[in-house]
Amino acid sequence: MRVAEPVLVACAHGTRSPTGRRLVAELALGARRLRPGLVTTAAFVDVQPPTVVDVVAELSASGQPAVVVPLLLSGGYHVHVDIANAVAAAPGTVAARPLGPDPRLAAVLLDRLVQAGADPRDRSTAVVLAAAGSSDPRSVADVENTAALLQESWAGPVTTGYGSAAKPPVPDAVAAARTAGAQRVVVASYLLAPGHFHDKLAGAGADVVTAPLLPDERIAAVLLDRYDAAVPARS
Repeated sequence: MRVAEPVLVACAHGTRSPTGRRLVAELALGARRLRPGLVTTAAFVDVQPPTVVDVVAELSASGQPAVVVPLLLSGGYHVHVDIANAVAAAPGTVAARPLGPDPRLAAVLLDRLVQAGADPRDRSTAVVLAAAGSSDPRSVADVENTAALLQESWAGPVTTGYGSAAKPPVPDAVAAARTAGAQRVVVASYLLAPGHFHDKLAGAGADVVTAPLLPDERIAAVLLDRYDAAVPARS
């Protein structure tokens, strides 16, 4: 008898932005299109319901195995505390690693930069990779890793900036890039969707701010890969 696949719990941060909510919902639907028959549901760690605690508790109580995939771009507090604690309290549930870092995300970032009119071959154009930020050094390391991946395809300097908790703040990173000699500074929005942090980027002093990563089918493929990698961990 074939054992049912675990439910994919797509766990996002949560946002008050209607566009952000729609794009995150469409990401889970994109995974379902790539994997017909896969059961997916949504959960959140902040701002909007249902909480990841409630979702995994309900699935576990019904005997349904699940894999929580963080729709987050790095491994910070929400991954290592919020999601980890929710999973630990729900037998039959495991957590996958976050979406980033991943070369496919760096490829999407590059596409967003080009779409914004930036030239990857121009050594005088600096990129500031703008992430939400976390006080967890593992999250900062993940963002730095993504910057290194993007640097492989970018002639000018690529540095990092953060919306909160980590340093430097995005405006400081933009100013530092200009001081270092950049003729043009582009902020690459390392955020899945519009929302509070993306809104703040317009005031960071850059010449251009790119669109967030979603929508893009490659991110749905990353989501499925994280799910698949976690399934064998079930015991």
